[in-house]
Amino acid sequence: MSAQPIIRAESLRKSFRGPSLGIGRGHAELRAVDGVTLEVMPGETLGLVGESGCGKSTLGRLLLRLQEPTSGRIYFEGQDITGLSQSALRPFRSRMQVVFQDPYSSLNPRMTVQAALSEALRVHGIVGSKSEEQQRIATLLERVGLRPEHMRRYPHEFSGGQRQRIGIARALAVSPRFIVADEPVSALDVSIQAQIVNLLSDLQDELGLSYLFIAHDLHVVEHVSRRVAVMYLGRVVELATSDQIYNQPRHPYTKALLSAAPEPDPTVQKRRLLLEGDVPSPLDPPSGCAFHPRCPIVEKGLCDREVPALRTLETGHEVACHLAQ
Repeated sequence: MSAQPIIRAESLRKSFRGPSLGIGRGHAELRAVDGVTLEVMPGETLGLVGESGCGKSTLGRLLLRLQEPTSGRIYFEGQDITGLSQSALRPFRSRMQVVFQDPYSSLNPRMTVQAALSEALRVHGIVGSKSEEQQRIATLLERVGLRPEHMRRYPHEFSGGQRQRIGIARALAVSPRFIVADEPVSALDVSIQAQIVNLLSDLQDELGLSYLFIAHDLHVVEHVSRRVAVMYLGRVVELATSDQIYNQPRHPYTKALLSAAPEPDPTVQKRRLLLEGDVPSPLDPPSGCAFHPRCPIVEKGLCDREVPALRTLETGHEVACHLAQ
């Protein structure tokens, strides 16, 4: 594996203010992403988990420059792309793609599959003729488990799983190296989820893809990811290998997430770690560690005053907690 990450975020922040929040012209600020530093290596899947509203999807969109960061830097294959204009960014667009969460809304209902896939091919000048375009689309559809004749159909003629396969084909059309998979199976039936996850894994092996895999389902993330990052209220609070996260979690929030995950084996007895209170509003985050109002090991005078940095433990395990050992 190359020593250089395919994509890296350094101290990345994204804030929304005033009217963009729908709350008038006040000085309210919502910190959706609050100083995140992480990287994805070539050929790796980095899982990203956390409760709804913690900033996972916003972080994915920032990495692709679909949203502009408030501060921080983004490096793709070693090149700083943070301040590039849209025209200067265009060559990178074909190497960075996204698979959206909802296959029902991410496809234009008025466009055939061929029209949806050919759009990217034409924009990036990948095909030179109509016959070449049709052949490439046919190959893409076969690669994701569909038939070439499906290119003439409209989205409403497909099931949810088939639509998500079309979304994956659209992402692959421009031969990307890095894909943000933004909860790609959460809108699908459980019986279909495994098929899509296995497809993404097969494509990674075949094409050498790198993924940021965003999900709620901790079991899915464990299955597909080499490393896992855990987010809480805009910050990464733990980052480690999948084995370390699932077998030796260090942050109390990670422990609570894992204890709440359904256990498929009925013979396994799991102790549930219940958290008190609700997730604080990102409009008015707590002082110090954002998790301290719900933390079972909180230490007054420390956790409520000082923001913990993401530090590396002796095992290479990274955790943002004053008390984690």
